[in-house]
Amino acid sequence: MPAFPRKRLADREILSANATGRRIMRPSTIVAAPRALGCLSGRCFGGARSAAPCFRSFSQSRRFSQQQQPAEKQEERKWSTPLAKQLFEAISTTGPVPLASYMRMCLTGDLGGYYSGAIGQGRDQFGAKGDFITSPEISQMFGELVGVWFIAEWISQGRPSQGVQLIEVGPGRGTLMDDVLRTVQRFPAMASAVDSVFMVEASRALRDAQKTLLCGPDAPSTESKVGYHSTGKHLGKPIVWTETIKSIPIEPDKMPFIVAHEFFDALPIHTFQTAPAKQTKPAAGSTPQEQQRQQRVDNPGPPAMEWREMMVSPVPPAALTPLLTTTTSSSSSSSSSSNADDPATSPPEFQLILSSAPTRHSRYLPDSSPRYRALKHTPSALIEVCPDASLYASDFAARIGGSPQHPKPTPSGAALVLDYGTADTIPVNSLRGIRHHRLVSPFAAPGLVDLSADVDFTAIAEAATRASDGVEVHGPVPQADFLELMGIRERAEMLTKGAPKETAETVDKAWRRLVDRGPNGMGKVYKALAILPENDGRRRPVGFGGDVRG
Repeated sequence: MPAFPRKRLADREILSANATGRRIMRPSTIVAAPRALGCLSGRCFGGARSAAPCFRSFSQSRRFSQQQQPAEKQEERKWSTPLAKQLFEAISTTGPVPLASYMRMCLTGDLGGYYSGAIGQGRDQFGAKGDFITSPEISQMFGELVGVWFIAEWISQGRPSQGVQLIEVGPGRGTLMDDVLRTVQRFPAMASAVDSVFMVEASRALRDAQKTLLCGPDAPSTESKVGYHSTGKHLGKPIVWTETIKSIPIEPDKMPFIVAHEFFDALPIHTFQTAPAKQTKPAAGSTPQEQQRQQRVDNPGPPAMEWREMMVSPVPPAALTPLLTTTTSSSSSSSSSSNADDPATSPPEFQLILSSAPTRHSRYLPDSSPRYRALKHTPSALIEVCPDASLYASDFAARIGGSPQHPKPTPSGAALVLDYGTADTIPVNSLRGIRHHRLVSPFAAPGLVDLSADVDFTAIAEAATRASDGVEVHGPVPQADFLELMGIRERAEMLTKGAPKETAETVDKAWRRLVDRGPNGMGKVYKALAILPENDGRRRPVGFGGDVRG
């Protein structure tokens, strides 16, 4: 099988428009408590909550921050990964970098990024032997019900005989889309209406894995300006891989059905904190008494606040030495020769520091939503902002409802977002690292650790309704509610009927895990959000309190 060529992933555009938020089909109360910065000290993670051991929704916040100056360049310093060294060299040249830049390099960087280099290095992130297990890997029922949801929307929107597109962003190994296509295949009328399938994937290795699953190991492939093409084994329709959703043409006569499962949580975030604005420098030659009097005149009330950005900087070698000594002394003789790259046993090499002055991002991103602006005068308020999430949500909305740049006379299609995050609050301190189903520091062993952060569902809804007057948003609702309304219990009964005992027990365990409503259960932590054609809320989609119509 010819491997897909690899291209450098271009930086994405940064969103700067103000949020207005409309046609969001749920009430919400937006709060974000001010949080003081924690500290980074080896593997001391303040404010941690317990996490379920075998899936990606390690939903609790971790604080990794310490106001220190960047480490001086050390010629003899050893780094856990080549990417760690590259990051250090870049920071040594440019100074501390935004958290979003650090995350982007760690996840999709050309030199050993987590997603861009894992499979090529013999590592598989998914499954019991990897770092996390996603819902489609737990049970086929998850992908089947996503397929049923698309079929229900296709029926409710008039059963068009052509022009249907299936689009997945961040498809992983392709398991979810494989189950969706297998389900759609059982509905010949919709199957024949599908024109093409698009897979938005930045990793060459994952594209190859998806192609093998969806098309077969020997399926031929071609390349065009849009992406890499092959033919699917289920529907016999074209499957196209692109590195960014912007490569997929927006066509007004198409009905796009888009799924984003555990995609938004992996997008880079910027973190900001309010701090007192720097005061005007006193006049040269003024006495301390004159300076105090002038200060009272210039600032009669509480000090003005401004947004500062949390930046990533190397941990100074002197700060690492005692941590390394402690780790070594407390280890057994066998563990002393263990893999030094293991972030579960090695101290973080990078840290968060607060910028000494506003950055270009802190000057406009916290102004992109009234929710953020309301916190500007709160001392030490923390917020996380994901510009890429807003860009993707805006793109989804434009494809479904049209936009000034891409008019669409009749809105059609739907987008389904399934991820973990906050329903009605602004995420704070949510960055986490995951390796071998364990929470680890996101600043250790760059490229070997999965990084993710809570999804701001309200920000997604705001971006979608701001981008298009032709859409409305439903949810988020807990994953348990969505799957149960979609009929996961009934589907499990069908799969277990007449099945061997071991198979029946596996199916039963899987569906109950997906709808677990415990404190860290997948049914509670994960949520579902839908973007639909605007209809003044007259029709709620199935899974969100509505029924199939048409």
